[in-house]
Amino acid sequence: MNLVWWSIEVRDGQTPARQWRDAWSRSLLEAAVTHGARDFIWQAEPFGVVLELGFAEDGDWDRFRQLPAVVAALDAVDPHTRYVYPGRGGSAGAVLPRRTPRPIVEDAAPLPVAPAPLLVARLS
Repeated sequence: MNLVWWSIEVRDGQTPARQWRDAWSRSLLEAAVTHGARDFIWQAEPFGVVLELGFAEDGDWDRFRQLPAVVAALDAVDPHTRYVYPGRGGSAGAVLPRRTPRPIVEDAAPLPVAPAPLLVARLS
C-alpha cells in the first residue's frame, strides 16, 4: 500500500520535546488511527522527537490536522520548535519511502578479519 506520509517534528526548547510527546502521544495516536492513519512511528532524535504518520489519502491528513485534539497538541508547542511537513522525518519533504538495505549476496567480499595479536616470548 502506498501511503501519504506527514511528519510532526518537535525540537527541544524551554522544555524537552520528550515531555510534549509523553503528554500528547495518546491523544495524537488515537486521533490518527480513528481518522485514517494506516501506519505511524515515533522517533527520538538528539534534537527532539518526530511523529511520522502514514495516511491512505491526502484528505485523511487534512481531516486529522483540523481535529481539536491535534490543534491543541500543536498549540502546546512553541511555534519556533514545531515543524509540520509532508514526507517522512528528516527527508526534507520527499514523498518516497525510505530505502531498505540491500541484502548480502553470496559473491560479496568477506568481512575483514583482525590479525591475531603478536606474542613475544621473553626470557627472565
